[in-house]
Amino acid sequence: MAATNSLQSLHHHHSLLKVLPSDTSPPSSLFLKPTTSISTATNISLSLSTSTTTTAYSISPATSTAPSTSKTFSLDLLQQHLSDQNFREADEETRRLLIVLAGEAAQKRGYVFFSEVQFIPEQDLKDIDELWKKYSNNKFGYSVQKRIWRQKCNEDFTKFFIKVGWMKKLDTEVEQYNYRSFPNEFIWELDDDTPEGHLPLTNALRGIQLLNNILSHPAFEVDGEVEEDKAEGNENGGLKGLRDSSKPPLSNRVFKTDYSF
Repeated sequence: MAATNSLQSLHHHHSLLKVLPSDTSPPSSLFLKPTTSISTATNISLSLSTSTTTTAYSISPATSTAPSTSKTFSLDLLQQHLSDQNFREADEETRRLLIVLAGEAAQKRGYVFFSEVQFIPEQDLKDIDELWKKYSNNKFGYSVQKRIWRQKCNEDFTKFFIKVGWMKKLDTEVEQYNYRSFPNEFIWELDDDTPEGHLPLTNALRGIQLLNNILSHPAFEVDGEVEEDKAEGNENGGLKGLRDSSKPPLSNRVFKTDYSF
């Protein structure tokens, strides 16, 4: 009976960890370092036969193999930035949200490993994507980027970077491309000249695996998806797989090969 009374009176309080910068984290210009801590309290009443949990707002459940993450998650700030057309701030907030959703290791580190993308709940990623599409007239968003990457670029990331404007054409006699300098050379306005899929950005300093895993996330899988004709790559009367022999291969026209934005 004493054990039962003890359990019935047990209250467990916990607060969220503040995301702290790591000595090994990349430069601050590349990754958002959250400036405020997010905290909440969860009261849990336990008994021998039943248990109840009261929470204000929580992240969607992840798989059982996901790292522990009990942080509160809100899209309010992202929605505010997007509704105000502050796309630079929205891009940074999106990066912060992915860090929170990826788990405690990512939160302590300050950025997401490609292997942690699988732990990001599907519905939360969909909600982030829907906000981007809503406030950009379907011009921005991860699902927009995936469609371009898969349907127009045949999952070729160099072609994708050119298509969404993450690379720029150089003023040279030979057709060459270079990566834009972050953040000043990226486009933070929504207008007719802004490339489709230009935002949100995904840092590829460590390679393309992070971006690949985001675009391949189940959140963006469409049932019965039918790939459109890859018109952008069909320069020879609609015949796929042929290229203009007068132009060198695209790999020879890229000025450098590191993804350092």
